[in-house]
Amino acid sequence: MLGMLFNNKEVKEMEYLLKRELEEMLHDFEDNRIDYVVKHAMEERYQILFKMLKRVAPQTEYMPYIRSKALYRERGTL
Repeated sequence: MLGMLFNNKEVKEMEYLLKRELEEMLHDFEDNRIDYVVKHAMEERYQILFKMLKRVAPQTEYMPYIRSKALYRERGTL
């Protein structure tokens, strides 16, 4: 495990960057032109970024980014 120290400004910047990336990925999940294999890789990356966001953001900030895997598997978009 690797540890890092951030000041408050850096934490807010990290939170902003993670949210922006997650929002972009959520948008890409809705794109039907993207292949299932690619979406599967995106899902793995999404989960890593989401876990990082959970470490720096309060619960109210990361709740909108929780994905239900069952919902996306039913729709065939993962």
